[in-house]
Amino acid sequence: MGELEVRRLGVVPYDEALALQRQLVEERRAGRVPDLLLLLQHPPVITLGVKGDGGRANVVATDEKLAELGIAVHETGRGGDVTYHGPGQIVGYPILDLRPDRCDVHRYVRDLEDVMIRVCADYGVAATRIKGLTGAWVGAEKIGAIGVRLSRWITSHGFAFNVSTDLDHFKLIVPCGISDRGVTSLERVTGRRLSIAEVEDAMVLRFQDVFERQAAGTTHASSLR
Repeated sequence: MGELEVRRLGVVPYDEALALQRQLVEERRAGRVPDLLLLLQHPPVITLGVKGDGGRANVVATDEKLAELGIAVHETGRGGDVTYHGPGQIVGYPILDLRPDRCDVHRYVRDLEDVMIRVCADYGVAATRIKGLTGAWVGAEKIGAIGVRLSRWITSHGFAFNVSTDLDHFKLIVPCGISDRGVTSLERVTGRRLSIAEVEDAMVLRFQDVFERQAAGTTHASSLR
């Protein structure tokens, strides 16, 4: 099993997380750090992908409404369309070197889906894939979204898993450009309150299982200050 370093960073502004990922991709490429999994939350933000116009046409809220709610809009450099990040959502940014034996983009996306599907199963929720779409789904509602970037087989960006997210904020956009399906959260489908830390624990375990990595250490936000 390969080594995995987990960094649980708490709430991180989107632009700071973007800069951190760029730095860590280069450090991973140079072999200065092992494979990493960053787990964090973002303040409310709408992010745009590189597909077409990045999803700008799928932002249905006015600039005035977004300003009133304090929701920023950021371009990202990842694949996919528009999505929303906010408190109560676990965002996972794996910084992995997929060489030599996992150099398959489709497999990588399926593996990220598998991590989220397994976490749902840990809470008694039957999540699935939907043919032709990415992410983890509970019925016709998305519980986990994926948008990745690979640079010479070093990964960045990743997944966003709704635990206790304010689902009303997804109404400000057409999530991932898909107008005929909804969005849900783990709290909504289980009907109970859940702690982010507890679900992150499950996420780390399932990530290790799927990617055949062993977490050698976990860094928490408090120890980085």
